[in-house]
Amino acid sequence: MRTAIVSDIHGNLEALQSVLTDIESQRCDRIVCLGDIVGYGANPCECLDIVSKFEQCVLGNHDYGALIDPEGFSTAAEQAIFWTRKQLENNTHLAEAQRRLEFLARLPRTISEENVLFVHGSVRNPLNEYVFPEDVFNRRKMEKLFSMIQGYTFQGHTHAPGVFTTSMQFLRPDEFGYQLELPNDKAMINVGSVGQPRDGDWRSCYVILEYPNIEFRRVEYDIDKTVNKIFAIPELDNFLGERLREGR
Repeated sequence: MRTAIVSDIHGNLEALQSVLTDIESQRCDRIVCLGDIVGYGANPCECLDIVSKFEQCVLGNHDYGALIDPEGFSTAAEQAIFWTRKQLENNTHLAEAQRRLEFLARLPRTISEENVLFVHGSVRNPLNEYVFPEDVFNRRKMEKLFSMIQGYTFQGHTHAPGVFTTSMQFLRPDEFGYQLELPNDKAMINVGSVGQPRDGDWRSCYVILEYPNIEFRRVEYDIDKTVNKIFAIPELDNFLGERLREGR
């Protein structure tokens, strides 16, 4: 089975549409989303409607923030999530609003399939824990995380794609040519971000899993259209558009 794994769409409709076109060209059998469908971007409702048709999806911290309250968000992120909530609660289309909010409310925090775990943050804290590339130097943290997984964990949240190994390495996709055979023991795979990459590359990122192999895909999209949409919404900080061009 070829599984496309996407994460951190963040209301970026143009990026999501381009990624879906690429997924179709790769003849994937299903799509799994690792959360943060909304937040930051200008099209939360449209992105949520698309993701609701995917085979599997877990809850992200921005999805949770749109439902309940944002925790630990920056000023720009908090302002964006409050604006996002207003879009989701659109009083002129109550049935659609209810459907969208119910979809978010029912999302699980983890999905487990044999020796594979899908989460947004980490195995220890699926909603909120960041596992950054530099955490390979925090042996205590990494050993604890690896002790909690049975095989492979696919995660997002940091928007930084790559593979964590039990030998305390973080392998970036460009270091192994974007295709890798998973190690025999354990690994944590960050699939990167569809809607807001932060690894210095503005192109959308997602992963295709065809066990035991994974492939990181980078996809261009109409970034000017996305940025201009953000600039046109007063409640969304211009920084949220500017950072897209720099992949940060």
